[in-house]
Amino acid sequence: MKTTETPAPLPAESGAPITKTDIKPPPPLKEKKEGTVLNVFSHGVLVIWAFMVVMPLLWAVMTSFKDDRSIFSSPWSLPDSLHFDNWSRAWTQANMSDYFLNTVLVVGGSLIGTLVLGSMAAYVLARFDFPGNRFIYYLFIGGMSFPIMLALVPLFYVVNNMGLLNTIHGLILVYIAYSLPFTVFFLTAFFRTLPTSIAEAAFVDGASHSRTFFQIMLPMAKPGLISVGIFNFLGQWNQYMLPTVLNTDPDKRVLTQGLVQLAVSQGYKGDWSGLFAGLVMAMLPVLAAYIVFQRQVVQGLTAGALK
Repeated sequence: MKTTETPAPLPAESGAPITKTDIKPPPPLKEKKEGTVLNVFSHGVLVIWAFMVVMPLLWAVMTSFKDDRSIFSSPWSLPDSLHFDNWSRAWTQANMSDYFLNTVLVVGGSLIGTLVLGSMAAYVLARFDFPGNRFIYYLFIGGMSFPIMLALVPLFYVVNNMGLLNTIHGLILVYIAYSLPFTVFFLTAFFRTLPTSIAEAAFVDGASHSRTFFQIMLPMAKPGLISVGIFNFLGQWNQYMLPTVLNTDPDKRVLTQGLVQLAVSQGYKGDWSGLFAGLVMAMLPVLAAYIVFQRQVVQGLTAGALK
């Protein structure tokens, strides 16, 4: 009669015998294989997307250092020599320096005004209950869905009647009004995630509403302010329709208008190398801002989900 031999228990390092519950079964091979395939597919899609985004930028930078003949004869090759005169010609002769300064003034003023006014409105809508709170909030939400094309004609007459046509501060006010709906919508949701105990402690210590907002709540909302500031900066820096309608003075054009003027100024004898140099000049501040603040942008977008 055959008998089955029971294997001797494996010695444990601590001296205690190993039981069946201590031995964990290996994970299923099928799930591990599916997870590996999914990771490979997602990483492949991300690599293709990064290639599609980065290659046009690199090609524009490379082309800005070529001469006009090399741009058409060998568009995909590296420049034989670095033509820095393209940048100097675009900066001086094409008046890109003036356009750049005007853009910095308009975008800088409108960005500060948008963040200050938007954060104040969002804080009140998120923290205080009063009659008409939701109505005002939904008015801002409705402003996000209103196409700017429908407002160009009445906006032109309003700005003209106020004497702000072809002025830097007039364009700043229009940019602020254009960016406020999204700013209020974004920051209202962010202020709701902040703890109320800190504000209540400040009120107990005798702090006023304005001091509590500017010294306590606003620094706590720094990730959200940076995130919405980057989005507004991108939209305002690349804005073309509003300055084209409201800013027809050649001396007060912004970069987007300057690039179009540079493209059509010489007719059939276009300065293509200077045009690409001006294009890279307009592109570099946006890339630099996103590279510097990319971590804060991610923190601001995920703060509401993590809290």
